[in-house]
Amino acid sequence: MTGPRVLVVDDEAQILRALESTLRGAGYEVDVAETAEAALTKAAVQPPEAVILDLVLPDGSGVEVCRELRRWLTAPVLVLSALGEEHEKVAALDAGADDYVTKPFGVDELLARLRALLRRATANGPPVIDVGGLRVDLDKRSVQRNGEPVQLTPHEYGLMELFAQNVGRLLTHKTILREVWGHAYESESHYLHVYVSQLRRKIEDDPTRPQYLLTEPGAGYRFVEPPS
Repeated sequence: MTGPRVLVVDDEAQILRALESTLRGAGYEVDVAETAEAALTKAAVQPPEAVILDLVLPDGSGVEVCRELRRWLTAPVLVLSALGEEHEKVAALDAGADDYVTKPFGVDELLARLRALLRRATANGPPVIDVGGLRVDLDKRSVQRNGEPVQLTPHEYGLMELFAQNVGRLLTHKTILREVWGHAYESESHYLHVYVSQLRRKIEDDPTRPQYLLTEPGAGYRFVEPPS
């Protein structure tokens, strides 16, 4: 039985070969592309179940590739970004990428992030999501912390629901604002900072040292299960 098909897009031959070898060794089927054009063509001819996408390509930007893929492909996209490409990384996430790994990256981290993305892509979306001591009931629109109800405002619940449905995934400021407040608020980052602070006071043991709702500097927020 073959594993999920992964399309790897990178113009550095050494990295491409290493990723292809690593992924095949982990049981994945692998297609490779060195250009934006080749990536879009291969994805159209044989749609992958996940994409690993470098941001800098010889004939275009990984951001544009991601934006084009998102018009018709639902498979998760994991972006590879080099140090100093923060703006491009955030732009790719806003264009629909699901997560990123910074070069140079560890193979174990990349495989773990890929597994997490594939799990989320195939999940059925349970009505009740348990993360650590938090329970989010999507049908009842309620939240419990260690068995006790948490009273949230509508916007706080909107944030909580969005984070709970994207555990482990980096969500940019723009994405969160668009999903919870709407397109008109995409640049109103002060809204987000205020509500995240309020939410942390209600779900964290110590809001100054959050364990659930982590800040990704310059990018956004990531909701995770606290360490044991």
